Amino acid sequence: MRLFSAVFLSFFNYVSFVSGHGYVASITVDGKQYIGNTPYGGNSVPSPIRAITAVEPVKGTANLDISCGHGAQNGAALADASPGSTVSFKWVNSSGGDQWPHSVGPLMTYMASCAPGGCVTFNSLSAQWFKIQQSGLRADGTWAMQDLRDGLPVTVSLPPNIAPGEYLIRHEILALHSAQSIGGAEFYPSCAQLRVEGAQTGVPSSTVSLPGAYSDTDPGILFDPYGTTRDYPFPGPPVSQLVNEPPAVKVAVVDDDAAIDSLDEDVAVDGGTL
Repeated sequence: MRLFSAVFLSFFNYVSFVSGHGYVASITVDGKQYIGNTPYGGNSVPSPIRAITAVEPVKGTANLDISCGHGAQNGAALADASPGSTVSFKWVNSSGGDQWPHSVGPLMTYMASCAPGGCVTFNSLSAQWFKIQQSGLRADGTWAMQDLRDGLPVTVSLPPNIAPGEYLIRHEILALHSAQSIGGAEFYPSCAQLRVEGAQTGVPSSTVSLPGAYSDTDPGILFDPYGTTRDYPFPGPPVSQLVNEPPAVKVAVVDDDAAIDSLDEDVAVDGGTL
């Protein structure tokens, strides 16, 4: 009886751990950490992370919560960033522990401008998203999600030529362990609000809406991760051209006549000017 109770308790804890799933507890931008609020309430701090109301996955690509997560609420703060900044997302399980419950599936990151207003009042359903990162099946047969399973944060870089302004940054886990059938894929999106400084000029050449960019039958969403296919087709748009654009170079305009006059005045030989 005692053995049965121990086995049952262990199984119950495992089921609770998996069924609860998780959320982004904090982000770190260029070394500065920003703490988020838990989905269960209890703490309320001004945060750039949009708090969600449930830790379960978003199911179905037409679900409005696919933009930023279940009942995502606008944050009251902004995280300061620059072109090329690093942003780390710390995902935790439903108990607040480091170990993410799944290891099969890709990770993707999007951004969207909050113009013409600011992110604090911006509705994510109006967002025009562009993708800045995606990582999936690796050469050793493991998925990018394995890093979350190992308790590690996920770090991405902002485009080096991105124009200044306020942006949403959306990190997404796509769990594929049950994606062999329509509706089996599990989406875990999380959004945070950034204030990007600088004097760069880059803007995306194309954008998408969420919902809208995905279909339940897309090859990367209706997908058997346990099959023989080694090439994973990422859903959504390709990574934006912004990611590979170098920073804008400002070239000083030189007045040729003025430069020659200056040279004549400054260079002398044997008491005379050249």
